[in-house]
Amino acid sequence: ILRAENLMKSYSGRRVVKNVSLDVNQGEIVGLLGPNGAGKTTAISILCSQIKASSGDVSIKGKNLWHEHEDLKKEIGVVPQDIVIFSDNAMENIRFGKMDATDEEVLSAARLAIADEFISKLPDGYQSFLGDRGIRLSGGQKQRIAIARVLLKNPALLLLDEATSALDAESELLVQRALGAAMDSRTTLVIAHRLSTVKQADKILVLENGKIIETGTHADLIQRSGLYSRLAKLQFTDQ
Repeated sequence: ILRAENLMKSYSGRRVVKNVSLDVNQGEIVGLLGPNGAGKTTAISILCSQIKASSGDVSIKGKNLWHEHEDLKKEIGVVPQDIVIFSDNAMENIRFGKMDATDEEVLSAARLAIADEFISKLPDGYQSFLGDRGIRLSGGQKQRIAIARVLLKNPALLLLDEATSALDAESELLVQRALGAAMDSRTTLVIAHRLSTVKQADKILVLENGKIIETGTHADLIQRSGLYSRLAKLQFTDQ
């Protein structure tokens, strides 16, 4: 469903993505993992068409992302690390995922994303204004609004960019449950720097200095003496 070939991206003469190629098949969960500065955010920005690669191609369902940009945007749903919350009520903030959605569709998406749990307790429920940039919401609540938007949009491909990286344990548990609903029967690319986020993926790509240096399942990669294995020892020992 998603194919990237020989992606390159440079900023100010410095190459941050170097010959990245990947295939994500229908229904797969693929993890893209690497330390800070590995090029993960740049790669996902290219794949969701926020920025264009210096060279290389991206196709979704066999269609070139650059040539059919607007048609393909509806096939992609993104849950980013930094959520944009509009100075509007909860209903309209979720409806941003699909502008012609009915109120019942919005409510259904909110329930699946476990966002109804906190929205219904707001003073005016779904008509409550969320404040400038969502100042009235916690990080986990903002993430669940973003997941509700994605569920409402119902895209073929889901891109998760460090979606739980800044959350406390309780919020992460709720967001992980909401993400489970969003990922159910959906093709998903998960970007992370924590192994626990991608451990269950069908395939994991390890990125370092802008290049994919290892590919395999968690079980495969843990047996090797590469970067993934070293990160696993560090992270799981810490925990």
